[in-house]
Amino acid sequence: MSAHAAAAPAPRVRATSGVLDVYRAERRKLGAQVAIRVLAVVCALAPFAFGAVLALQSSLPADTLLGVWVHSSGYAVSLVVLGFCGYLGFPVVAGILAGDVFSSEDRYATWKSVLTRSRSRGEVFAGKCLAIFVLACGLLALTAVSSLLAGLVFTGDQATIGLAGNLVPAGEALWLLALSWLLSLPPLLAFAALAVLLSTASRSGIVGVVGPLLVALVMELLALVGNGSWMHALLITTAFTDWHGLLATPRFYAPVLIGTAASLAWIAVCLGGAWLIVRRRDFAGPPMGRGAGWVRPARAVAAAAVAIVLLGLAGGLGPAAITRARLQASVAAVFGRLTLLQQRELGRYVSSHAKLDQLTGCYRHAARSVGPGDDWSCTITVLTSTTAAEPLQTSVTYELSVKSEGCYKADAPPSFVGSQTMTDARGHSVLNPLFVIYGCFDTTSVAPRPRSRGRGHGAPTAKPSPAQRARERHALHQAEQQAGPKVMQEIHEAEREERHNAEAPAERAPEPSAR
Repeated sequence: MSAHAAAAPAPRVRATSGVLDVYRAERRKLGAQVAIRVLAVVCALAPFAFGAVLALQSSLPADTLLGVWVHSSGYAVSLVVLGFCGYLGFPVVAGILAGDVFSSEDRYATWKSVLTRSRSRGEVFAGKCLAIFVLACGLLALTAVSSLLAGLVFTGDQATIGLAGNLVPAGEALWLLALSWLLSLPPLLAFAALAVLLSTASRSGIVGVVGPLLVALVMELLALVGNGSWMHALLITTAFTDWHGLLATPRFYAPVLIGTAASLAWIAVCLGGAWLIVRRRDFAGPPMGRGAGWVRPARAVAAAAVAIVLLGLAGGLGPAAITRARLQASVAAVFGRLTLLQQRELGRYVSSHAKLDQLTGCYRHAARSVGPGDDWSCTITVLTSTTAAEPLQTSVTYELSVKSEGCYKADAPPSFVGSQTMTDARGHSVLNPLFVIYGCFDTTSVAPRPRSRGRGHGAPTAKPSPAQRARERHALHQAEQQAGPKVMQEIHEAEREERHNAEAPAERAPEPSAR
């Protein structure tokens, strides 16, 4: 052997080779599990089943955000699926995917054999987490593509209505939909990291699998507590709603940045805690006994209860996210755009720069006019110019359910806005845009000031007194009695005429006689 060959250094093994080896092994192990395969099949077929059920029935999931538009646009179908996944689907996926990856090594006492294969604890931990995150990204992409295809197959690629009453064309809706699903990836990985922490801390697959779902339910309840914005912004479930700002006009991105930063913080804290547990654990001793007692579980439950109480008390910290000024501005803008859209669908000429002259006042019935709740009401007064000194006023009151992230659903009395469907200028039965209104506003923006008018009219800024509410209810009842039967009669006559035209045979023109 020459001196040059003897002096040549031995080739160095890359530092990442051990992590990749563990990743490949864990990926094969996870792919071979029946639960993971069933989960992948559900992610691929469940959106098609949802779309088929919607196609076979006439009822609409109106309580879900954008649910009333699932028969009008296939993109709305995918957005409804995304909303459900953020509520329950993704925590379940994270628990099934990551809840038993580490605890299974404790259950089968295989840590000794794993750590003696020339792989360090850090490489094993990083490889397992990498396999979990890659499969989580794959399942999210599979669900997104499946929901999009289901919407296009069963409904079509028509334009959809955004969360500000704006019409979103098909091309724009496609890339907004893809970006919305992508924004759900950080909170999904945060729940996966939480499952890893629960799995390593408890050494129980049951805790690791069920824990993320329970935490998600607790976070949904905490979102209803308090009027502050600081605690709500730190919840993982809040980050699943960040895509709402993409469908608004104008778009707002502050919740996206806050939710992504909060999700990354959850990932760092959970994985850091799990790594400290794995690093300090003694795997050389005898396996953990089955009868560990009730002391540690009782302590864990007590600590969780204390944490929930503290978070509930912290719900009032920070500036109020849901205020009357923000809600009034959003409802007025959404109602104005949807009214103009309704008039265009009825075949009436509406200028592209037209704006509805209206006054909007919102308040809560049983509490101070701030914070989320199902007891909000908004009265919209449409002003029509006349030859008289005062404009003609037409009022309609919507009952609102407002969420902590700034989204709401508004229901109107049919006597004013008509039935759920209407006949457009081409004779087709379409959805009435004003029947159910969905909207979202930026809870981090500066609250707008109430609009004032030069004639002395202005949007109400104070909660009406009980006597004023009684007078408003009496006037509304009288208006419904006067306008309701006439409007409903016109609707029934139009529907009867449409059915008659559809059932009557087409009359053939007489053929000219040959001379």
